[in-house]
Parts: sequence; structure tokens; C-alpha cells
Amino acid sequence: MSAETLAAMAVALGAGWASGLNAYAAVLVLGTAERLGLVSLPADLQVLASPWVLGVAALLFALNFLADKIPYVDSINDALQTFVRIPAGFLLAYGAAGGLSPEVAAIAGLLGGTLAAGTHIAKTGSRALINTSPEPFSNIAVSLTEDAAVIGGLALAIAHPITFLCLLAAFAGLLVWLLPKLIRLALVPIRRMTGRQPKS
Repeated sequence: MSAETLAAMAVALGAGWASGLNAYAAVLVLGTAERLGLVSLPADLQVLASPWVLGVAALLFALNFLADKIPYVDSINDALQTFVRIPAGFLLAYGAAGGLSPEVAAIAGLLGGTLAAGTHIAKTGSRALINTSPEPFSNIAVSLTEDAAVIGGLALAIAHPITFLCLLAAFAGLLVWLLPKLIRLALVPIRRMTGRQPKS
């Protein structure tokens, strides 16, 4: 596999992974990187560098940033974001690999959507656990860490694609192991709202 293909796949899978945490931040990082000349996105994704796209993404990021810092509001926000993060992960990964063959782009899209779903479940499940704490500071700290992870992760994917892909493989393995527990945790807020208690 050539260095250019590795670089494209790192950005594609990084975009999918980051979308599961914060799709708006992923768009902002990729669009800003393209605008500053730090990365050359395929033609389908160059629209992310548009001032209009960056402006709307920044506004949505700001709204999500506030909602994500409030206990229980963040869980409602996570439930709604299911319909944003996973499709965004697929589309961004597919678009980022668009300069490669159509087959590779389709595979990248499927992997990106899967990674977005995995990170989204991990985020939702961990937030349900953190929300059992009465103080809001841990919630804010975790949210800020997630935002920093999106920026740092995508920056690493752009600058050091092989290192990022190795770390992503380790993350994917850990996520598969934790997935059953995370799904149960993610369902806790829904059970509370419906009055159903989780089975022991």
C-alpha cells in the first residue's frame, strides 16, 4: 500500500472515528486543515473548507458544546446525535477516500460508519455512567477531553497516518471487548425515562 493510500485511509477512518464523538468538530478540523493547506482533501470534501460550511459547523459545534456539558441534557443530546454522527462518519470517510478507487471508498465509508457507531456508543455509555455522579465537573472534564481528542486525533491522522492507524486498531480491539457493557450503559437513561429498571 502506497504512502498516499495510507494517508487517505488514515484521514478517512479518522473522520469516521471522530464523527462518533463530535461530527461538527470533525467537519471543522477537516475544513480548517484544507483551508490552511495542511491536507489536500478529495474534490468531494473540499466543500468543507467553504466559509459557509465552516460557519454553520461552528454554530452547531457551539450548541453541541453547551449541551454536552450539562448532566442528563448530554444524554438526550447523544440520543438525538445518533442520527447525525453515524451518517456523518460514513459520508466523511467515504468522501475522504474518494480519491482512491470506488471500491476502496465504499469500504472506507462502511468502516467509517462502523467506527462512528462504536465511538458514539462508547461516548453515550460512558456519559450514562458519569451522570450518576451528582457533581457536574466530571461531566465537563470528560466533554472537554472528547473535544480535544477529536482535534488531536485528526491532527495525528493527517501528520502521522501510520501511528494513528496503529492506535485506531488498538482502540477498535478494546471497543469490541467493551461493547456489551457500553450498550447496557447507553440504555440506562432510556430505562430511567420509561421507568424500567435494568436486569441484574
